[in-house]
Amino acid sequence: MKPGVGQAPLDGPGTSANGSRQRRDLGPISAVVCNYQGENYLPECIGALQALGDQLDEILVVDDGSTDASLALLARDFPAVRVHALATNGGPCRARNEGLARAKNRWVLAVDNDAVLGPDVLRKLRAALEADPGAVLAQPRSVVAHEPGRVHYDGGRFHYVGLFALRNFYRPLEQAEGQGVVEVDGYISICGLMDRQRVLELGGYDEVLFILFEDFDLSWRLRLAGERILSVEDALVRHKSGTPGISFRASHYPQRRAFFHSRNRWLVMLKCHAGWTLLVSLPGILIYELAWLLFTLKAGHGLSYLHGKLAFFRHLPRTLANRRRIQQGRRLSDKQLMVGGPLTLSPQLVGDPRGARGARLLDTLLSGWWGLARRLLP
Repeated sequence: MKPGVGQAPLDGPGTSANGSRQRRDLGPISAVVCNYQGENYLPECIGALQALGDQLDEILVVDDGSTDASLALLARDFPAVRVHALATNGGPCRARNEGLARAKNRWVLAVDNDAVLGPDVLRKLRAALEADPGAVLAQPRSVVAHEPGRVHYDGGRFHYVGLFALRNFYRPLEQAEGQGVVEVDGYISICGLMDRQRVLELGGYDEVLFILFEDFDLSWRLRLAGERILSVEDALVRHKSGTPGISFRASHYPQRRAFFHSRNRWLVMLKCHAGWTLLVSLPGILIYELAWLLFTLKAGHGLSYLHGKLAFFRHLPRTLANRRRIQQGRRLSDKQLMVGGPLTLSPQLVGDPRGARGARLLDTLLSGWWGLARRLLP
């Protein structure tokens, strides 16, 4: 595999980014599984966690108001698993925060119900964090469940238009960039071993977001605060990508995804961009916004786009209050964290030649503007 681009490789077990040989013991680890309508996913997910044996001190499932047979399945087939059932569906942000708050231990393996861990994943994540006391989170590389030779997510950088510029999205595993343990800016909340105390100190997941961009938001706030995130490239998790109404299940773009994309992307940018960054990057942001509006109209979701924008304005007072707190605690500049490309789009969106040409043009325009805007950043 090629070395990572834009990420710093670490020198190996026992060596932190500054070259020290300090180590730490994470102590006992809790696994927290976020579940919603997961009766078809839970058996394999929980089975893989139980197979880890004494690597885990506990397994806690937070059920987010499921109406399927999830709770009955857990009671029948996994009686040793601790379950906290929420009465209503409040979204994965609330469910993950509940799990972090209720876990017994400081270090938590946060897992979505559609993730299946390999037998060595936790051992490798733990080793990476114990060898690097300055990091607060380590994630594995996820592969597409039905195409295990293809990378799904393994982190990335922050695109200035409010998206992840993912490192190896949908790239064949043998062509993926990065090896060993590397630093990344983006954490994808499929699976990760995290310091729950520090994550909660920084506000945890923003429950207003409900779903979509919630891991982008958390990653950005962690990095702005100067915290470090690791990606362990040879720790593999199979990801089934199964959130109802949000995940791509066919060639269409889900209606609910259009709403959350329209609202949440702007909420996160308003919180996390510095004011001057917003100003100088605004032309590029608006270019992307126009392209995305045209896409949602073509997909028949123009009304969802509009509802998302109206919802954004309803959340402005709270978002501005959070913005002040986040910016006051800033340790890194946008110039250090942001990139102008490449733009990451789902294969379902650019699967035809016309879509691919449009994506290349958009990427060229956005990166071109960033080349100008970046020179104006402090």
